[in-house]
Amino acid sequence: MKKFLLVSALLTFSIIIGQDKSSCNCCSEDQKAFDFWIGNWEVTNSSNGTAAGTSVISREEDGCVIRENWTSATPGYTGTSLNFFNTQTEQWEQLWVDNTGAFLKLKGKREGDQMILTSDELTRDDGKTYRNRITWTKNEDGTVRQHWEVLQGEETTTAFDGLYKPK
Repeated sequence: MKKFLLVSALLTFSIIIGQDKSSCNCCSEDQKAFDFWIGNWEVTNSSNGTAAGTSVISREEDGCVIRENWTSATPGYTGTSLNFFNTQTEQWEQLWVDNTGAFLKLKGKREGDQMILTSDELTRDDGKTYRNRITWTKNEDGTVRQHWEVLQGEETTTAFDGLYKPK
């Protein structure tokens, strides 16, 4: 009986270990489409090269979530984003929250070397509507450009244009 229990336990253990090694809930090509942003980064303003901050971007939750931890070069400002591929809508989604209580929800997909995420339409206090669009571009030199645009009617303005350089 002891021998049977030992063999049964070993067989069960090897099946579980085998499953852990071969199963991956978030390993599709779509779910890895934002991996180019993962890293430990120094971020500069693209326009003048001044320091914008630092960002640590990592995979979490068994690879199903990409988490950003942002620290601004402006003392006291931090934020974080959670990014994931929604298999139901087949889109990437981001929720950004900072230490002022501000938040931003975006969704979209990768097109070529760019991840393009856009907010739903929002309304300003003056009644005018707008959208936020953030584009991350994977550059050949290993850097990543983040370009945040505000789209209001026919007008497009840049809210942030930064270059992520590996630390």
